[in-house]
Order: sequence, then structure tokens, then C-alpha cells
Amino acid sequence: MATFKIVVQKQRTDGYWPVYIRVVHNRKPFFMKTNKMVDNKGLVKSTNEIKDPYVRKACDMLITNYIERLNKVDTKTWTVQEVVQFLKEGTSDVCFSDYARQYQARMIADGHARNARTYELAYQHMERYAGTTKVMFSHLTSGFINGWIKSLSSTARAKEQYPVCVRQIFKQALLDYNDYDTGLLRITTNPWPKVKIPKCDTPRQRAITMEECRAFFTAPLPESDRKFPLSELGRDVAMMILCLAGINTVDLFYLEKKNYNNGIISYERRKTRTARTDKAYFEIRVPNILNDIIEKYLDKTDSPYLLNFHKRLSSYDSFNANVNVGIRQICEKVLGIEHGKSYSAYTFRHTWATVAQNECGASLAEVDFGLNHAHKTKMARIYVKIDFTPAWVLNEKVIEKIFFTDDKSSANQNDEPESEFFRFSAKQLVKGTLYFKGRILNTIEDVGFNNIEEVINALMKKLPDTIPPRSMVQIRIENIDKQQKKDYIRMVR
Repeated sequence: MATFKIVVQKQRTDGYWPVYIRVVHNRKPFFMKTNKMVDNKGLVKSTNEIKDPYVRKACDMLITNYIERLNKVDTKTWTVQEVVQFLKEGTSDVCFSDYARQYQARMIADGHARNARTYELAYQHMERYAGTTKVMFSHLTSGFINGWIKSLSSTARAKEQYPVCVRQIFKQALLDYNDYDTGLLRITTNPWPKVKIPKCDTPRQRAITMEECRAFFTAPLPESDRKFPLSELGRDVAMMILCLAGINTVDLFYLEKKNYNNGIISYERRKTRTARTDKAYFEIRVPNILNDIIEKYLDKTDSPYLLNFHKRLSSYDSFNANVNVGIRQICEKVLGIEHGKSYSAYTFRHTWATVAQNECGASLAEVDFGLNHAHKTKMARIYVKIDFTPAWVLNEKVIEKIFFTDDKSSANQNDEPESEFFRFSAKQLVKGTLYFKGRILNTIEDVGFNNIEEVINALMKKLPDTIPPRSMVQIRIENIDKQQKKDYIRMVR
């Protein structure tokens, strides 16, 4: 157990003696300075011991407080420095706001500037809710946190994203400030076990149909007095995204000349490169349709960057914002799409994935590979030299389907009004199949039908007597000539 004594050391030039509390622990001394001072009259002349009653009383109360606090912890293995640190800081509050800014700065230094921006928005929103830029850890009770989360309830993503960021900062602070081996705890509360973070809203599907995609890229650019119109930038970058297997704008912005060799772009996806053991490395062959656009934006100076976006825009954030503004201009001024429903750069990444799966027959695993998503075979990606040509082949199929055919999207075919299907002529070949419990009961295939009901009535007349009344049967009708089909149900009467 540490021992304490009120002492003085050296007299100042003004004649006063600063008062210290000497702490001795495991035979090692340490002098803790107090805010008290005495003159020669306050000392015993022969021993320099303090006799001033007011100073002694204040220091005795301080020592009593120290002993009470040390009695609550096990200090056997502590150094005298750790004892002093505990006495100085063990119960002092810590500023969460200051720590959050330090945490954000470390993220930026580690190369996570984009994620750091989200963390900044999270703690700044909480500060606005608290009404101060000096939120203390003691303020972060479960009631405060739950109230803050409730204020985010009208948001789509922030209600989950912001609390997760703040919780991560809090968890790291516990590791930085609390020493659980020695019992030195500066943050003594943890509100998160009593906090339920809501799930973010499911985002609306951003993909567009092949017809809408063709309309976007063939639309005339709106008039502009700029030397470099944003609509042109938006259209060209959207084309790069769509024709480079849904590459992200951040990866386009940071591409360097060393990443482009023999018509192949190789890069590490910035969003996930630090989270994946393979550093999210990917290679994509530039298709011929992009050659002119790539040539237009090539940086032909001694800059390390492949494309000249850096000369026009100072940062990735401004680049992405300007691209989206340009895309929105085409949507609203030319295509007549209402504000709030226009496309964005991410629309074309989603569209690539949707066309690859729905129109080109790719599996979800193949789509994930083409989008450079993390794969469940993580270790295999470390040891195996990956062949990226399957993604190149799939990318060419998507380009072929969108730009070199006039095929309708599957979504459009599925959404075709039923009345259009009804309009078949008596000359067209129609097939009707009757099912009960998944078993085919009867089939007809003939011409001469004028509408759906004629086909259904013909099938129902062939219904076996063994089917119980009020049972449900299923009917599939196919227009063989139009390669269309519809399914129906009918009750047995």
C-alpha cells in the first residue's frame, strides 16, 4: 500500500515553498505537486515540516481521498507512476468530442479518408443533438444515446450508420483509456448493452433497363456555356463505369499510369482493399467501345495519374459530385425524368450487374466476381493466381447486349400489360396445360383461339371426374409464336 507525506522541497526566489505530497510505493518515491504554498512561518525551522494548519488540513483531506480510492483497487503490481496516474486521472472525465477528432485524424493518416468523413458526420450530428462541441464520455448514457438515435429515425441510412460509427469510437476509447489488467479505468460506463441500433432502410433498386440505358447514352447533351460541360463528363464517366464491369468512380479517379498496360487496367478497389487479404486486386480489359473516351481523358503530362480528372477537380468527393450533377442534367433536362428519380454514377454499376444476371445468364457468383466483391474462398484468392478473363468475357456480353442489340429487358417483358398478352389471333399457335398438385392433367396445343378464356374453357372441359369439387387447379397458357406465357388458377365446380 502506498504511503503519503506532506513535504516541501526547494524554496522559490520569492521566499515561498511549494507544497508536495510525497507518495512512496514499493519503495519508490514520487512527488505530487499541490496548489498550496507556505512561507518560512508555516514551517518547523529545524525539520522543514509543515505546521500551517490550513495547508495541513487541505492536504490531509486530499491524502484521505487518495487512500479511500486506492483501497478499492489492487495496487500490488503497480509502479509508483501508475499509482500517481490513477490518483490524478482515475476519476477525471474524458472528452468524447476531442477523442473522436483524434480517431478521425488517425483514420485519415491510415488511408481511410472516405470512411473518416462518415465518422465525422456521425459525431458532429451527435454534438448538434447535445448542443455542444465538448461532449464528455459521462454524457453518453443509454438514455442520451437512445434519444439521439430516435432523432435519426426519419433518415434512411444514418439511423444505423451514425450510431455504429460512434459505437466504434467508444469501443476504441475503452481500449485506449482503460487498463483492465491493473484496474485503471478512466471511462467507467458503457451504454451500448442497453442501446438497440435500428437497421437502415432497404435502398431502392438503382438499376435501369437496357432500353433506359440506351436512351441515356443516345440522348443529346443539354446546351452549356462551359468549356467542359458537366453533362459530357457525367455521360462519359457513366460509360466507363458500365463498360468496365461497374468500376467505382473513386477507383477511376485514382487510377495511375502504372495501372494501365496493354489495354488492361489493374487496380486495388479502394473501398475494400484494406479489409481483404487479396487487397481487392482486379484486372479488367478495356473494351474497344471505350477507346475514344479513354483517349479523351488521358493525362499526357508527367502526372502519375492515368486520367486528367485531377486537373479539373481537386478531390474525389468533388469529382463524384460533379459526375452525378452531369448525369442528373441529362436525366432532367433531356429525358424528362423528375427530380429525385434521376440516375447517379452508382446506377450504372447496378445496371451492369442486373444485365449480366438477367440478360446474359450469369450466375450471382460470376456477377460478384465481375464486380470485384469479396468471395467466400478468401484463402484461395491468396494462393491462386486469378484468371480474370471470365469477367472480361462477361463484360463483353453485357456491352453487346446493351449497345449492339435492340432486345427488350426481361423486366419489361415481365411487366408487359396482361391485355397485350390477350391479343393473340386465331392464326397463332397456343398451348394450354392443366395442373393439379404439380401433375399434368391435360394439354392442348392448337390454333383458332381468340382469347384466354376460350383456352381455359377448353382445358376445364377435359378435367377428370376424380378431381374433388372446390379444389384449385393451375393453368399455364403459352403463345408459342410470341414466346410468351401466363399462369392462372381456377376452382373446380
